[in-house]
Amino acid sequence: MAATRTGRGNESLRWNLMLGCVGVVFGDIATSPLYALRVAFSGSNALSPTAEHVMGILSLVFWLLLIVVGLKYALLIMRADNKGEGGIMALLSLVLRTVGDRPRLNRLILSIGLIGTSLFFGDAVIAPAISVMSAMEGLKVLTPALKPLIVPATVTILVVLFFLQHRGTAFISVLFSPVMVLWLLVIGLLGAFSISQTPVILQSLHPIYALDFLMEAKAQSLVVLGAVVLVVTGAEALYAGMGHFGIQPIRVAWFFLVFPALTLNYLGQGALLLRSPAATSNPFYLLGPSWSVVPLLGLATLSTIIASQAMISGAFSLAAQAIRLRFLPRLSVRHTSVGRMGQIYVPAVNRVLAVGVILLVLGFGSSSRLAGAYGIAVTGTMVVTTLLAFGLLGRIWRFNLLLTGTLFVVFLLIDLGFLAANTTKIFQGGWVSLLIGGAVFLLLATWIRGRELLVKRLNEKAVPLEEIASRQGHDPLPRVPGTAVYLTAGRFGAPLSLLQNALINKVLHEQVIVLTVVTRDEPWVPLADRIKIRHFGGNIFRIRIYYGYNQEPNIPDALTYCKHQGLSIDMEDTSFFLSREHMVSTAREGMAQWRERLFIRMAMNAENAMVFWRIPPDRVVELGLMVEL
Repeated sequence: MAATRTGRGNESLRWNLMLGCVGVVFGDIATSPLYALRVAFSGSNALSPTAEHVMGILSLVFWLLLIVVGLKYALLIMRADNKGEGGIMALLSLVLRTVGDRPRLNRLILSIGLIGTSLFFGDAVIAPAISVMSAMEGLKVLTPALKPLIVPATVTILVVLFFLQHRGTAFISVLFSPVMVLWLLVIGLLGAFSISQTPVILQSLHPIYALDFLMEAKAQSLVVLGAVVLVVTGAEALYAGMGHFGIQPIRVAWFFLVFPALTLNYLGQGALLLRSPAATSNPFYLLGPSWSVVPLLGLATLSTIIASQAMISGAFSLAAQAIRLRFLPRLSVRHTSVGRMGQIYVPAVNRVLAVGVILLVLGFGSSSRLAGAYGIAVTGTMVVTTLLAFGLLGRIWRFNLLLTGTLFVVFLLIDLGFLAANTTKIFQGGWVSLLIGGAVFLLLATWIRGRELLVKRLNEKAVPLEEIASRQGHDPLPRVPGTAVYLTAGRFGAPLSLLQNALINKVLHEQVIVLTVVTRDEPWVPLADRIKIRHFGGNIFRIRIYYGYNQEPNIPDALTYCKHQGLSIDMEDTSFFLSREHMVSTAREGMAQWRERLFIRMAMNAENAMVFWRIPPDRVVELGLMVEL
C-alpha cells in the first residue's frame, strides 16, 4: 500500500508539473496565433490569400512547429542541461567549460553567448507589446468604432502590469496554468470547428505544400518567412524552463496539449481563409461566431498578460544570473515571495523594460508593424542557441554523433534562412531589435572587459600574502583583537585595502582574512564545496567562497561554515573592509576611453557591496582607492 501511495504521489507531482509549466513556459508561443498568420497575409509585401498560398503557409507552420520546437528544442537542445538547468546562460556556461584554457576561442564563444543574451532582452521588450496589443486588436473586430481605444487600452494594461511587479506574482500565479490550459482548449476547439467545415485544409500537413510554396513564391516567400517564424516565438522558453519543471513535464505538455492545440487553431484559421479570404484582417477573432468575440477578447487579454509576465520574469532571472556571473554590475535584486526563491524583482530592469515596451506600443501602434521588430530578436536567439549547441553534440546525443551533427547543420540552415528573411524587415521595425540588442551587448561587453582591466590594475599593485606573513615573522605590526575580512575581486595577493589599512593604522587584526567570492559556471554549488581556505601563517588566511549562478550570495552565512574546516570566526567580533574604487580613465592600453568612462559610470550606479553581499552595515569599513584604468 505504501508503494502504491508513493506511485500515486509521483504521478500527481508529474501532472502538477506538466500543468504548471503550461502557464510559465508556453505563454508566449501559445498566444502567437493572435497575430502570426494575420501578419503573413497583411502589409505591403504580404501574399494574397489564395488556396495555394494558404495551404503552403499552413504546411510551413506545421512543420516549423514540429521540427524547430518539437525536434530541436524539446528532444535535442533540452538534453544539454547544466545540472538540470537550461537557458542561454546554462548553455553558455557548459560550452565555456569545454573550451578550457584557449583564450581566443573562449572570448569568441563568450561573445556569441552575449549576443544571444542581448537579443533575449530585445525579445523581452517586444514580446509584451506585441502580445497584449494583438489581444486588444479584438476591439476593432467587435466594432470598428473601438479601434482608437486599442493603443490606450494596451498602454494601460502594460503600465499596471509593470507597476505591480514589485508586489510579485504569487497572488495571481495560481491562475496562470488554469487560464493557459483553458486558452489552449478554447483555441483548439475553435480551430477544430473551422476544420470540420473545410476539411481540405488537412492536406496542408503534407510537406509537399510547403516545398511547392517555397519554390513558386521565390523572392516573395523570403518576406513571408519573416512572418511565419513568429509561430515559434517562445520556443526558447522550453529550454529555459526545464530547471523549474524538468524535461519530461515540458515535453509531455508540448506534444500532448500545446502542439495539438496550436496546430488545430492554425489549421482552423487557414480553413477560414479558404472560405473567406476577407478574414485576413483578423483570422483569429473571426474564427468563432460573432457572440464569441467578447469572451474571447477577455480570455486573450488574460493569456497575453500571463505570457508577458512570464517574459518579464524571465528577464529578471536572466539579469540576476548575469549579475552573479559578473556580466553586469551589482543591481538590486529583491525577492517577492518567501516560499518561492525563483520569484524576484529587479527594479532597474523593470524600469527599462517598462519604458521600452510603452515606447514601442506608442511608436508602432499595431501588432502587425511590431512583427518586423520581433522577428530578428527571435531568429537571432535561435541561431545563437544552435551555434552554442554545436559544442555539446556529444553530450546531446552520445549514441550517434554524426546524425546529431547533421541535424544541427540542418537546424542552423533553417535558423539562418529565417534570420535572412527577417533582415528584409530591418527598415520596417527590425532596427529596434538590433538597437536594443546592440545597446545591451555594449553594456555587457564593456562591463566584462572593464572588470578584467580593473582586476589587472589591482593585481599590479598587490603584494603576495606570503610576503605579508613573512614580514610579520621578523618585523611584526601590533595586532588588535578581532577578525578583519578584506573583500577583493582579485584571486591572488593582498588587496590594496589591507595594505592601506596597515599603512595608515600601523596595526593588523588578530585574525586577517582575504576573501574572494567566485561564481562558478554551474547553477548550484553544494555546501561541501562552498568554502576553500588557505593558511599563510601568522593567522593570515585566504578564503574563497563558491556559488552557482542561481544561488544568492550571503557572506556572513557562508563564513559560519568555516568552523567545519577548523577556522572559527566570531561574527560579533568581525569587521569587513570594503574597497571603494575611484576609477579614472587614462590613455593606457586596455579599452577606448569612452568605454572606460561608460564602465566607470556603470560602477558608480552599482548597488552597495554590503547590501549585495548581505553584510551587516555596522560591521563595514569602507576604504577609498584611486585606480587608473
